[in-house]
Amino acid sequence: MKDMRILFLSPYAPYPLHSGGALRIYHLLKALSRQHEVWCLTFAPEEGKAKLLEELGTFCCVLTVPPPPTRSLPRRAWTTLTSPLPDMAFRNLSPAFSATLQNLLQQETFAVIQAESIEMGRYLLELRRQRRKQPSLVLDEFNAEYLLQKGAAFTSIRERSAKGIAGAIYSLIQWQKLRAYERSLLQQVDHTLAVSEEDRQALLRLHPQAQISIIPNGVDSSSFTPRPSISPSPPYRLVFTGTLDFRPNVDAVLWFARAILPLVQKQIPQVKFVIVGRTPSAEVQALHNGQSIEVWANVPEIYPFLAAAAVFVLPMRMGGGIRLKLLEALALQLPTVSTPLGAMGVPELRNAEHLLLATTPEEFAEATLSLLKDEAMGKRLGVAGRNLVQAKYDWQEVGQKLADTL
Repeated sequence: MKDMRILFLSPYAPYPLHSGGALRIYHLLKALSRQHEVWCLTFAPEEGKAKLLEELGTFCCVLTVPPPPTRSLPRRAWTTLTSPLPDMAFRNLSPAFSATLQNLLQQETFAVIQAESIEMGRYLLELRRQRRKQPSLVLDEFNAEYLLQKGAAFTSIRERSAKGIAGAIYSLIQWQKLRAYERSLLQQVDHTLAVSEEDRQALLRLHPQAQISIIPNGVDSSSFTPRPSISPSPPYRLVFTGTLDFRPNVDAVLWFARAILPLVQKQIPQVKFVIVGRTPSAEVQALHNGQSIEVWANVPEIYPFLAAAAVFVLPMRMGGGIRLKLLEALALQLPTVSTPLGAMGVPELRNAEHLLLATTPEEFAEATLSLLKDEAMGKRLGVAGRNLVQAKYDWQEVGQKLADTL
């Protein structure tokens, strides 16, 4: 017999596993299902519903509603100017979702309702206004979002371009709105989940009395098995993976391509920057030249690109949480170079023990060149990195931690 009945509110279908958020939701649901009866209410397009139900239906009760209409840029600009709420509060607003949730709660009883990301926070506020004593309301914060927008604002200001200033103005406005909105959520929910101690401290600065547990991101280390031992040969592939219209990722690949890659090529011309991920922005797509930079969009399988990497690069300058792509690279024993911000959230990571850390373009280029020239060092770092994520960040370990918390 299952211990508890738990309902997840998901901002998108948690299968296929196309994004970091989908990976987190899918693996948390699967891990909890070993002890508890888990349900998931999510948005899903009609054409993808059958595959979703087939995969999650083996361990989870799934209910779907159609995705809300895409909000136009003029509409988003209008709400940015006129509403006290941040843009993220409108992203998944759906009368159909609200109605389905209310109908479900009239028919079924849950011990916990867990909203996956701040995008679903308004549904928890709606339930709290109804003064329900049960179920307990839990918010799973993928990032301390106000801090992400603060970092984005100052990074954009440093660009000193018209586009950078426009981005900075948007982020400054969203930063202040998110501070107020995240504070109100922390005050209203029964418990909050953060992915790292840094995010937990950032959220406590908004509401010191908040009850916050750390449930980190993880990796399925049994699926991400190390590649066969091979010696990289020219062209040496420097690989980055991620959702390519997500602003921190866009900034990372543009910075690497413009400021770091030329420094590497001065010493080793036979390098290629390989960017792999979903929905690349126009700026990212424009980097593709078929020679020194390749952009691969919406590929069915990312493993072949990672397996061919000489070095995995994580040149993040904004954002928070724990990078799932970092955990995947470490699980594959890839030689890795990251900024300190890219490695944030994994406190056990040590420079020159599990990976190399670098801050400036010159430092990042030098670290990358070191791994290209010293294959033995790359292997040593790779083995230590995999041992760390297997011990501390496997999804089974993370899922059990969430089960204990709930």
